[in-house]
Amino acid sequence: MDILPILSTLRRHKITALLVVLEIALTCAIVCNAVFLITQRLERMKMPSGIAEHELVEIEVQGIGKPTAAKARTQEDLALLQQIPGVKSVALVNQVPFTNSSWNSSVKLDPKQKLPTLNATQYFGENVLQTLGTRLVAGRYFNADEYLDFADVVRDEALQKKVTGVIITRGLGEKLWPGQAALGQTFYLGDDPVRVVGVVDKLIRPSLFGGDATAQWSMVFPLRMDTSNAGRYLLRTAPSERHRVIEAAVATLRKADPHRVIIEKKTIDDYRAEFFQDDRAMAGLLAGVCLALLIVTALGIVGLGSFWVAQRRRTIGVRRALGATRRSILRYFQTENFLLATIGILLGMALAYGINLFLMLHYELPRLPAFYFPVGAVALWLIGQIAVLGPAMRAAAVPPVVATRSV
Repeated sequence: MDILPILSTLRRHKITALLVVLEIALTCAIVCNAVFLITQRLERMKMPSGIAEHELVEIEVQGIGKPTAAKARTQEDLALLQQIPGVKSVALVNQVPFTNSSWNSSVKLDPKQKLPTLNATQYFGENVLQTLGTRLVAGRYFNADEYLDFADVVRDEALQKKVTGVIITRGLGEKLWPGQAALGQTFYLGDDPVRVVGVVDKLIRPSLFGGDATAQWSMVFPLRMDTSNAGRYLLRTAPSERHRVIEAAVATLRKADPHRVIIEKKTIDDYRAEFFQDDRAMAGLLAGVCLALLIVTALGIVGLGSFWVAQRRRTIGVRRALGATRRSILRYFQTENFLLATIGILLGMALAYGINLFLMLHYELPRLPAFYFPVGAVALWLIGQIAVLGPAMRAAAVPPVVATRSV
């Protein structure tokens, strides 16, 4: 019953109504896409690593001067670190996850290929997978007699051809051989073939410069590292023991060789937090933008409602004198706001879709899921109804005697 009078009133206030509709439309479009981007960032921050993150600590050392007896020094370090109370496993590795710097290699399925099939990261280190806590899903880990010294392999090309076994992630196997079992398959690093002897469930790359889709493209080779120049010691312990183990390990390494510098000492949780700090900041910024837009929109609706109540005060008094109840006056303003919000939301949905298409084309973002539209609409309807409630209640409180006052 109030629709026709409302439409008639809105036609007399076209500019004001249009501004509110545009404000709601822009808020709807921006908030829908911003919430979607926030969700994407939060999901990315939860990206699985495939390792026992809460049990791992890393200590990076740098030697001073020309290294001597690096292999013997490394073996002594590993033995001393393993003896620290609470240490379950220890390994010297070439890289650790979430460090934004990685060792990578091109992979070919045929040595005659001109272009590689893909690029994957390379993990080296004796006992590295067991220390990381990866889950083996097929095949086996490396045997002790399969390991070669990385320094020797780099110097001797003949030794490079003896590195014939590799352990890969399930994700890399599915990419290389879709629909086939990866175990036992062969691929090539340059002209040298390597055979898959084991498959782990997940092992994240240290950096994701190739995109999130490549996060699980990891390979592990039976190469034993040493501290010729620098080294990363990875220790696994109980979560509650990590900080104590770090301090004990640093003290042990310094005592064993005072002529080196401890460059870094962190938990893997710390590395993850730093790795995704940009995503966390972006999510916070977008959340702030959404909140600000919703507040501005609510204040705009409150301001419009208050203005219209002041402008129609005598009209409201006439309606009250003719028998209109407070509830009907309240319903009138809420219905009016609902109509404006609905028009704005419909326009905002179209605009949100257009913004998403732009982001898809230029920033390779996924399509905005359809369920964001009804969720955004309901949120804006609720905000609109709550915002207009105060002005509407003031309108409902206008006494009928106002109708008898002179203009």
